Amino acid sequence: MSLQPVLLALLAAALLASGALGTAVLRLQHRRRLLSRRLEQSARELDHLQRSFARFAPAELVERIATEGPQQAGGERREVTVLFADLRDFTQLSERLDPAAVLGILNGYFQAMSAAIHSHHGHVTRLMGDGIMSVFGALERNPWHVQDAVEAALDMRESLARYNESLAQRGLPPLGFGVGIHCGAVIAGLVGSETMQEFTVLGDVVNVASRVEALTRRLGGDILVTEDVRSVLGDRFRMAAMPPADIKGKSRPILTWAVESLAMPALAEGPGVSVH
Repeated sequence: MSLQPVLLALLAAALLASGALGTAVLRLQHRRRLLSRRLEQSARELDHLQRSFARFAPAELVERIATEGPQQAGGERREVTVLFADLRDFTQLSERLDPAAVLGILNGYFQAMSAAIHSHHGHVTRLMGDGIMSVFGALERNPWHVQDAVEAALDMRESLARYNESLAQRGLPPLGFGVGIHCGAVIAGLVGSETMQEFTVLGDVVNVASRVEALTRRLGGDILVTEDVRSVLGDRFRMAAMPPADIKGKSRPILTWAVESLAMPALAEGPGVSVH
C-alpha cells in the first residue's frame, strides 16, 4: 500500500486540527477582549455610582457600604461635634426674588459652606431648606473634632464674606448666617427605610446644637458654642461670654460663647498644645 495517500490524509487531518485550534484560540482571544471591555465598563459604572452617591452621603460611608454592605454602616456610638448653620432672613429675601435666582443663590451658598466644612474633616449630613447640619468625628474617630468644627465655622464666615462679594457684583443682596456648635455622645449610622436612607447622628447633642444656632438671633454673634465646646478648646480661640439663655428641653439656662477668631498663633500653638 502506498504511503502517499496516508501521509496526505494525515496532513489534511493535521491542517484541519490546526485550523480548528486556531479558530478556538481566536475565539478565546475575542472572548478575553470582550470580558476585559466589560470589566472596564463595570469599573467605570461603579466609579460613577460611587461618585454619584457621594453627593448624598460622605464618600467614606459610600466606600464602606460598597465593600462591607449597608448593615455595617449603622448604630455606632461616637463622640462628635455637631454644627448647625442657618441663613438669616432668607424667607423675606426669597419673597422678593425670582425662584430661579433663589435656587442659584442657595446652591452657591451650599457649595461654599460645604467646601469649608469638608476642608476641616467635617461631613454635611443634611440640608434643610436654607439650613445645614454637619458632623465632625462621626465616620472615623477624630480626637480633634471639636477644634475642627470651630475652625470650620470661622472658615465658613470667611467663605460667606467672599460669596457676598460675588453676589454684590451680580446686584444681589448679601447673606447672613448663624452657627451653633455643641459636642457630646451620639449614635451614628444609617436611618430610614429599605427604599430611602440617610447617614445621620441621633442624640441630645443634635437638639442642643440646633437650639444654640437659634440663639444667635436672640443673643447676637454669628457663631455660638456651648460651654462644653469652650472647655475643650481652652485658649485656642478668642471668645466672648454670652448671658445665660433658656432653650427648649432644658430645665436650666445654658451658657454660650461667641467665637470671634483664632487666638494668636504663638498662643494657639504654644507648649503643651498639639496641632494636627
